[in-house]
Amino acid sequence: MFVLAMRSIRQRPGRFLATLLSAFLGATIIMTFNSLHDTAAGTGVDSVSRETLTTTASVVGGYGTLLVFFAVASTLTVNVRQRSAELELLRSSGATPAQLKRMVVGEAAVVALVGAVLAIGPAMLGGRWLLDMFQDSGQVSGSVDYSFGTVALMSGVDITLLAAAGAAFLAVRRATRRTEPRGRARTFLAWAALAVGAVSVLSTFAFSATDPALMAAPAYGAILLSVGFALLSPRLLKAVLDRLPLSGAAGWLAVRNLRERAGQLAGILMSLVLFTAVASATLTMQAVESDAVAASGLRKSVADKNLETLNLTVVGIIVVFVCVMLVNSLYAATTYRSREFGQQRLAGATPGQVLAVVGAEGLLLTVVGVVFGTVAALAGTVPFTVVRTDGVLPDQWLGIWFAVVAVAAAATLGTSLTTARRVLRAPAVGAVAVAA
Repeated sequence: MFVLAMRSIRQRPGRFLATLLSAFLGATIIMTFNSLHDTAAGTGVDSVSRETLTTTASVVGGYGTLLVFFAVASTLTVNVRQRSAELELLRSSGATPAQLKRMVVGEAAVVALVGAVLAIGPAMLGGRWLLDMFQDSGQVSGSVDYSFGTVALMSGVDITLLAAAGAAFLAVRRATRRTEPRGRARTFLAWAALAVGAVSVLSTFAFSATDPALMAAPAYGAILLSVGFALLSPRLLKAVLDRLPLSGAAGWLAVRNLRERAGQLAGILMSLVLFTAVASATLTMQAVESDAVAASGLRKSVADKNLETLNLTVVGIIVVFVCVMLVNSLYAATTYRSREFGQQRLAGATPGQVLAVVGAEGLLLTVVGVVFGTVAALAGTVPFTVVRTDGVLPDQWLGIWFAVVAVAAAATLGTSLTTARRVLRAPAVGAVAVAA
């Protein structure tokens, strides 16, 4: 099966580009921040510098690990789903489910290893840039030398390989099942995340306005609520579509397509919910905190600067990863619909009408993702603002929210329409014949 996996990669390398990009970016982020552990372990590093470096590496490295799994899992799920006919043919030819799992996991491991190796150089440059930034802001002593050692290298390679192999195993396991999974574990995890997130948000009122840990409870609460909504995304999408009164051919077809493909679009909707919630809540709370410190006339301590750096860095990582997940998933899903688009054109639809349907689908996905992401963000932002400033909705909210929504809409609609336009360049008859 390993030989078959290598042959599959050599014959059709294009199908693995999305996975390679996700693995490369994930390994880059993990090794970049874990190199701060190697730097902190160097000789002559003072306690303040060591704490700054270790805290940043631990917090952002943890987020990076989760995002790597989500990104790789999203792209591999789409890849395996598109190969369902190929996998079924192999099963009909005598391959067992165990053999298919070994083949797909082997492909994912090889691609992930290549991505991790390619990420070493960029990670070294990124880690050095981070150290320079901390030294320029006074958070780390200028005498600290950068180090890229075994912690960075092993964590990047190991985590990327484990994420790719685990995501591939789960994806092919679902694809080779004879019956549809009931999803009880997913539902349980979703409600557990919503319950714990609600408790975390409510615990904000137990802190004082000047408590250093005030931001942690609402921030984690918003993240957990967004995770809960993301896990329930197929059900939420279906519930919204069932109550959506749309008229016109494009709107009707968009709702019909989304309702039939709700399960397949879960990864895209998850990305939108997480991105909207985490980016809006974290950026707004950090802006409120910075304004409150400035209004008090106090200077930011090293701990305050560390917290601000962590918040902005985490949001930056999430923005990059979510955009990659969205672009990869939407590109693969839209490219896979070439036969569907060809059939619509043979039935009389013009390329403009097909694009209108794709645009309506992207708009509906964006709206649903933004709505539930906004609910999670406000659930964390409002309690924090009430405790920190005695206000309810901060002045910074609208500007930050509009910027986040603009990025989400641009990534979703831009990728969908651009890919669909490229797919529509092929003749309708050729697209149906090739895809068949």
